[in-house]
Amino acid sequence: MLMPKRVKRRKVQRGRMKGRAQSGNFVSNGEFGLQATECGWITSNQIEAARVALTRSIKRGGQVWIKIFPDKPVTKKPAETRMGSGKGSPEYWVAVVKPDRVLFEIAGIPEADAREALRLAMNKLPIKCKIIAREAEKTEVEADEG
Repeated sequence: MLMPKRVKRRKVQRGRMKGRAQSGNFVSNGEFGLQATECGWITSNQIEAARVALTRSIKRGGQVWIKIFPDKPVTKKPAETRMGSGKGSPEYWVAVVKPDRVLFEIAGIPEADAREALRLAMNKLPIKCKIIAREAEKTEVEADEG
């Protein structure tokens, strides 16, 4: 499972998810990607389950990139504990995902196989996603203004 080696603060506030992803919102390394269409928390267990489904589907061919990392601790108080007495201890780690964020990327396999592998990984995640392809390299024509 993914989790940070060290953290500056052991307990973090919940925060809020508003707006769209400002970074990591396009396919940068691979040919196809899995893009979130809604916001949510993805736990380290869910990321690992999606990764296993993806790599099993491509049968050790191609290459996979995981573009999110669970760096937010989620705390939980023990069962049957009275109210008060502070915040609970960290239980698991989550990655905060906003709409348009690319979660996984894949390259080196045919398009049909890539789409099927990403579909299987998508079923392991708690948020809605879509499969996107890398945009063709944009050629810019420099126009002389003057």
